[in-house]
Amino acid sequence: MRSISRVADVSINTVAKMLVDAGKVCAAFHDEHVRSIAAKRVQVDEIWSFTYAKQKNVAAAKAAPEGAGDTWTWTALDADSKLIVGWFVGGRDGECANLFMNDVASRLTNRVQLTSDGHKAYLEAVEGAFGADVDYAQLVKMYGNAPDSAKGRYSPAECTGIKKTVIEGEPDEKHISTSYVERQNLTMRMHMRRFTRLTNGFSKKFESHVHMVALYTVFYNFTKIHKTLKVTPAMAAGITNKLMSMEDIANLIDAAAPKPGRPKVYKKRSEEISN
Repeated sequence: MRSISRVADVSINTVAKMLVDAGKVCAAFHDEHVRSIAAKRVQVDEIWSFTYAKQKNVAAAKAAPEGAGDTWTWTALDADSKLIVGWFVGGRDGECANLFMNDVASRLTNRVQLTSDGHKAYLEAVEGAFGADVDYAQLVKMYGNAPDSAKGRYSPAECTGIKKTVIEGEPDEKHISTSYVERQNLTMRMHMRRFTRLTNGFSKKFESHVHMVALYTVFYNFTKIHKTLKVTPAMAAGITNKLMSMEDIANLIDAAAPKPGRPKVYKKRSEEISN
């Protein structure tokens, strides 16, 4: 944000206000247009980040705002069109899982095969959102120690195997996977500095983090051409046949901005004088 403020020669407060305006417009745009999705296979996952300070440091942090600490972004991806069907930013508890899954279920039109990781909060959330009208399975990855050639604090552990567990219905075993949504999580990390580890680009306010995810989701669904599909996810899902640009998103922000006019206090005073 500071880089943009220097390039555009404007105050950082102006950039912050634009992010708020963009976030609100994009959240409303996604909520309105990403509906009645005829998906067959949906994958869900959560991606970690933090706001202001990591959870273990919040208690000792100076003037920590509300929402400081671990911040989880839940995403649901259509495995065929690569469309982000739903997203939610919050904690990683059962309440957030319920809100997320209810939102995802409301955007689908037919029975789907759903795959998640082994997070226990999904069990009750999926049951509450879909009931028995879903083919649901969990895929759990098992990890061993990091290889000797990659020893270190942030070295990835070695995946030693996976376990597929059918929870509801009759999911097709060969499609029990979270690969696509995990790859989208990587795309999210690469596109937003707020998700990059070991930097000072993390979100300082929870609301700003939510607005950025809303802006990214519309960018990903409606303007970013998928390299394999050759179209945007929204076009692949049949939501639109138009390729949007960032200029179109800027126009949405301008259209939603309040129209300039005389302040109400002056209008009221003018009416009193005329009477």
